[in-house]
Amino acid sequence: MIRRVGRNAAATLFCLVWIFPVYWMVLTAFKPAGKILSPTPEFLPFDVTFDNFAGALAKPGFLQDLLNSVVVVVAVVALSIVVAFLAATALTRFRFFGRRGFLIGVLVLQMVPVPALVIPLFLSLKSAHLLDTLFGLVLTYVALVLPFTIWTLRGFLHGIPVELEEAAMVDGATRGRVMRSVLLPLVLPGLIATSVFAFITAWNDFLFAYVIMKDSSGYTLPVWLVSFSTSTGTDYGGLIAASTLFALPVVVFFALVQRHLVEGMTAGAVKG
Repeated sequence: MIRRVGRNAAATLFCLVWIFPVYWMVLTAFKPAGKILSPTPEFLPFDVTFDNFAGALAKPGFLQDLLNSVVVVVAVVALSIVVAFLAATALTRFRFFGRRGFLIGVLVLQMVPVPALVIPLFLSLKSAHLLDTLFGLVLTYVALVLPFTIWTLRGFLHGIPVELEEAAMVDGATRGRVMRSVLLPLVLPGLIATSVFAFITAWNDFLFAYVIMKDSSGYTLPVWLVSFSTSTGTDYGGLIAASTLFALPVVVFFALVQRHLVEGMTAGAVKG
């Protein structure tokens, strides 16, 4: 009994410590400008104002950068899932020359620090005349997330019996039909789990969006957040309010896929 109470207390304390920065960000977003930098902290919202949100939404470039972020994220999630599913299927269901080397390459790519890829990707996009284009940015993010998504989906597909596909093919189903009607529904939790990784990578990235996009009309929301800090100072109220708005889509996305995400993580742990 005492041990269980101790574990529950420790878990509660951990959750409070983990959620406090998020609570403080949201609380600060509703504070008047004069209280944001006050040396005396207020942990309850006594004076609530929406001026910070109004100022953030009125910041130039918000709607354009929001549209760019949505387009890039949707394209990255869709493209990475399709490519990763096809690649993982090929790796688990076919035997071909270079298969083991490809798997080793996927593992090596996951260990490479992301900043080390900036110059190679920049030069590759430049040679392909894709700099300063959203399509080039999408390809960059897809290249970043594919090693993880391929390796993860490979673990899910390994847990699906090959006999299910063979039975469907005996009944006259083609390989494409088997992938659509048999493999795809069974691996759906894995697709949801990997889509979360692709979504967060594309939504939160600042480095590549800033390096690849030179025209401000192609910036995404992480670059827009930097505009609150200028040589004359930082608009902390607007920055915190904008950060709160920036985090909302991630929270909504997690809420929509939470059940499938838990299933996918559990299945991956058992079958991987």
